[in-house]
Amino acid sequence: DGVLTPAISVLSAVEGLGVAAPGLAHWILPITIGVLIALFVLQRFGTAVVGRAFGPVVLAWFAALAAIGLHNIVGNPEVLQALDPRWGARFFAAHGWHGLTILGAVVLAVTGGETLYADMGHFGRRPITVAWNTIVLPALTLNYFGQGALLLHDPSAVENPFYLGVPSWALYPMIGLATAATVIASQAVISGAYSAARQAMLLGYLPRMGVRHTSRETLGQIYVPAVNWLLMVAVIITVLGFGDSTSLATAYGVSVTGTMLITSLLLIVLVRMRNRIPAWAFWPGAIAFLLVDLAFLAANLAKFKDGAWFPIAMGVVMFSVMRTWARGRAMLHAELRKDGIPLDDFLPGLRLAPPLRVPGTAVFLTGTAGIVPKALLHNLKHNKVLHERNVLLTVETLPVPVASVASRLSFSRIDDDFLRATVRVGFMESPDVPLALMRSCDRGGPAFDPMDTTFFASRESVLAPPHRGMPQWRDRLFAFMHRNAAPANEFFRIPSTRLVELGTPVEI
Repeated sequence: DGVLTPAISVLSAVEGLGVAAPGLAHWILPITIGVLIALFVLQRFGTAVVGRAFGPVVLAWFAALAAIGLHNIVGNPEVLQALDPRWGARFFAAHGWHGLTILGAVVLAVTGGETLYADMGHFGRRPITVAWNTIVLPALTLNYFGQGALLLHDPSAVENPFYLGVPSWALYPMIGLATAATVIASQAVISGAYSAARQAMLLGYLPRMGVRHTSRETLGQIYVPAVNWLLMVAVIITVLGFGDSTSLATAYGVSVTGTMLITSLLLIVLVRMRNRIPAWAFWPGAIAFLLVDLAFLAANLAKFKDGAWFPIAMGVVMFSVMRTWARGRAMLHAELRKDGIPLDDFLPGLRLAPPLRVPGTAVFLTGTAGIVPKALLHNLKHNKVLHERNVLLTVETLPVPVASVASRLSFSRIDDDFLRATVRVGFMESPDVPLALMRSCDRGGPAFDPMDTTFFASRESVLAPPHRGMPQWRDRLFAFMHRNAAPANEFFRIPSTRLVELGTPVEI
């Protein structure tokens, strides 16, 4: 969605130039790419600027859609017969299974509706229900009926029924308004890509990437530079590869209908887990939903060579990357545990030959509880000192969006000099380790002086010898991602002046 929505939205809006001034048709691709580059370049400043314009532009957009639809319906009011569902039944009765192919085009009339459910957790049910029933659905219905009325009057308008239905005096303003609306729609999807990427990072399916917060008032407004530039390159390649919105429509249809099918499957699983609806009432409804989604998906997949392959290929690539990272991390942690020294064996030896003690607190970041952190071993080996207070800290991501206040931080004492700490965050949060430690005294924990605390982290250099672990290409892919992952201080928001990183080679 993050690649296809900006590509087809902006491209289809700018294509109005070919209707308004056919001589400018060769400028459609350059202008589209220019708008997209500007959109992605501006992301680092946050979504507040676009967000402030969101309401007025979208309201103006839907008002214009409704007005254009009414303008065309007045000329051919017989199109209103389409409200009668018997026309759809007659169509399928006359064309049989061949009628399913039309669903690949019909589905484009409802794209975007599925994202309402993504926003429901943010806005609540009532605002979305009111907006849909009073603004969005009436405006879209009028506009599509207007396009149908135009085609009844002039079948040749099928070339671009949207812009050819706009009065000539309103064509350029409509192109500008459409472009602004598609920028807002693209902005929403891009912001969603940042959130999804952060969640995947915290859940262990993507390598650490730098996450910047672009608003002091709204926690959810973030910017992930690596995701932004990858998206920009992918979107531009997609626009150049397909060339026009008609060619992109099939790829976009597969993306949307695939999302709808996956959502239906997840909903079915959830409802069965809660077991609140009797099986005799549940399964007929579930099967009906699946049949509708499968029909739309099959209609789009029928054009596999015409672009349906593209979102499937993207999905395969993303799945391979995420699965490789998750598997590689599991193998890396297994190697660290296998070669690591158990903490229970390490501490008695430390008491027998105590090193030089230095004042302050040392916090050692570790992902393997019960094993001595590599950073601690290297600090003892090279610096031959131990701090007065030592904390072995693990950051844990909970399977909930936001961690409760009570579960955010826990401490347990290992001995007089060592503490074990666990910082817990939800998968929609950004971990801030120093802030969590500073707030520990508020809940009865030990006090931490930021200026007297040093963080230690080990940075593993992954080696991938042949005939070990995953296939060689996956080993190399994991090593590349691990090497380019964001440093611990950037991801955990640790000041670089308070962090010491120590390298460790590990074979997987």
